[in-house]
Amino acid sequence: MSIPDLAPQRYPALWRWIIERVWRVEHAFERAHADGKAENDTRIRIFVVLALFLVGFTVMAGGAVYSAVLSDAGQGGRAYAGVPKRADLVDREGRLLAANLTHYTLSVDVREMWSKRETREALLKALPRLTAKQVDKALSAQKRGVVLRGLTPAEKARVHDLGLPGVVFDPEERRVYPLGALASHLLGYDEKGGDPVAGAEKALAKDILAAGAEGKPVALSIDVRVQAAVEEELAAAAAEYQPKGAVGLVTDVQTGEILAMASWPDFDPNAPGRATPEQLRNRAAASVFEMGSTFKAFTVAIGLDAHVASPDSTFDATQPLKMGYRTIHDFHGTNRILTLREVFNHSSNIGTARLALAVGPERMERYFQALGLTKRAQVELLESTRPLTPKKWDEDDMASVSFGHGINVSPLALAQAMGAILNGGRMIPLTIRKLPADLRPQGERVMSEQTAISMLQIMRGNVVGGTGRKADAPGLMVGGKTGTGEKYDPEIRGYSHYKQVGSFAAVFPTDGPVDTKRYFVLVLMDEPQGAVRTGGWVAAPAVGRIINRIGPFLGVERRPEEPKAATIIAAGPAAAQPETGL
Repeated sequence: MSIPDLAPQRYPALWRWIIERVWRVEHAFERAHADGKAENDTRIRIFVVLALFLVGFTVMAGGAVYSAVLSDAGQGGRAYAGVPKRADLVDREGRLLAANLTHYTLSVDVREMWSKRETREALLKALPRLTAKQVDKALSAQKRGVVLRGLTPAEKARVHDLGLPGVVFDPEERRVYPLGALASHLLGYDEKGGDPVAGAEKALAKDILAAGAEGKPVALSIDVRVQAAVEEELAAAAAEYQPKGAVGLVTDVQTGEILAMASWPDFDPNAPGRATPEQLRNRAAASVFEMGSTFKAFTVAIGLDAHVASPDSTFDATQPLKMGYRTIHDFHGTNRILTLREVFNHSSNIGTARLALAVGPERMERYFQALGLTKRAQVELLESTRPLTPKKWDEDDMASVSFGHGINVSPLALAQAMGAILNGGRMIPLTIRKLPADLRPQGERVMSEQTAISMLQIMRGNVVGGTGRKADAPGLMVGGKTGTGEKYDPEIRGYSHYKQVGSFAAVFPTDGPVDTKRYFVLVLMDEPQGAVRTGGWVAAPAVGRIINRIGPFLGVERRPEEPKAATIIAAGPAAAQPETGL
């Protein structure tokens, strides 16, 4: 507050009070002279001087407090208040993933400084990341200009110690991610104004604010150790095969918790403005792909659950299957009659299509709906996108869908559906929240437990002696299915033999009771480069390395390996399984 602020026209009552008091003092002097009491005159004069000093010091102190706390001047800046406190984000073991830290906005007020040139040189020397253009723009402002946002406390201290007049620091809460790019797509990021944009930050925004008000963190489902292993192996595979993009996922099939979710290329959520749209895209949730032969796991499970086939049922793959205007071929033709296990292990399109025809279009559609493959994955992430599904479920479209063509789903939707055929037949939504340790979501039953047991054994057989050999991890009983889908190319108006999606979907451990803790692992490579681009070549090895690394973190004990030549026998005939109504 300055003297002009106290002008008589603004505060007439105040000035009338001051004038009245001055006249009273004057009258007191006159009475002292009239009475001839000099000592009274001296006492009054001393009192007046003291009063004037007291008023002066009071005004100065009030002005200093106003300047330091309420005004824009001075190096202290404005007081920071009124911004909602956001809770820390931590992983399932309490490791810090995101937090609010106080940063500072550096501004300059040209009205308060004595030398623009000296201020400019001092700031550039104290802050190496500051550019001359930024300083010059701020100094050209008529009053106050922003020099740099996001100063750390250490940077603020360096500038403050310079003692430059006209330099102002405004505190601001800023979201920071201490692990950098790790889990960036799952965590999300903030806009400049502090509003969450994507990931858990956006999806759980209300919960994060509520927990922040209580001073508690929000625990996410991921495990930093598992996330780091997935990202490292995904990046290594991407460096080798140079794909357009890649995805890595790990989920708990019994609870639906996402233990790791990676999308490559990634970005640093501390500086999202430097990332490209390709880096910011969450391919696990917001992209859809024709998954290829990983869908054969669903078709085989449906065939078993619908009592159409047993693991030992046979299918004629001696020659291509003609359907209307097209012919279905096998990538690696066996030219012989195959059992259902062999159809799966050899990834036979012909055998799978024949199984789908036996199931029938209406029943296949009902199962696909129950498995969540005709809608967006049930997860908190707002990026989760809808699939592209057949307009009609006739025999022709159904045959294509049976081996993963003609339907595009997100990796998250694939993981959710895989969980349902591996956890005992329960449809459990995915979640990025940490669930209580003793909670086992029930979910809607979509398949029988016997079907799940049979699928675990069949998938284990595929890794032991089928197309998934490269995904094995010693002693961890890995099962899985390769997937290679050709992408539609608008330039040739058809499917390309060169633009492919290679993936591997795995589960471990495959042994034990139906309620055993099990984990689903997916690696997907979008348009990998190289002479061989199939899922068994570009994705399966990365899955094996991931499982080998994360098994100990998840408490999965290594078991003695069964003989490679042993036959994996599915439990019980399909006819003995209970009906599921699908």
